[in-house]
Amino acid sequence: MDIRKVKKLIELLEESGIDELEIREGEESVRISRHSKQPAFMQQPMYAQAPAPAAAPVAAATVATEAAAPAAAKLNGTVVRSPMVGTFYRASGPTSANFVEVGQSVKKGDILCIVEAMKMMNHIEAETSGVIESILGENGQPVEYDQPLFTIV
Repeated sequence: MDIRKVKKLIELLEESGIDELEIREGEESVRISRHSKQPAFMQQPMYAQAPAPAAAPVAAATVATEAAAPAAAKLNGTVVRSPMVGTFYRASGPTSANFVEVGQSVKKGDILCIVEAMKMMNHIEAETSGVIESILGENGQPVEYDQPLFTIV
């Protein structure tokens, strides 16, 4: 909104007997009040605020952590972990075949997946030779640093 329009509105407010004026033009709005009980920087904004999300109960978070810990302990063989935070991809492209499948034999150095981090495609290679026992990452989903991705036996 043009500053000249705002000045005109202030003049109209002063000349009239009204205490408050609100004007909207598209997505922009101006609210001018003659007698405010709070300083302008303390007033609530004109737009509606979304309520803050409710905090998850601490007990539920503890149970989830305890449930995940035994699952991690049950991984057999060599566990291939993500070396970085990123997005897990099982294939080099949407129409390409997956690098590996459960039950497939792999040699040390074979590409198992890609972890995309900051638009860089990082090939994750097998650390040992063996058979893919499980694939723990979901295609296209985020992975954390040190998150288990594969088990090789």
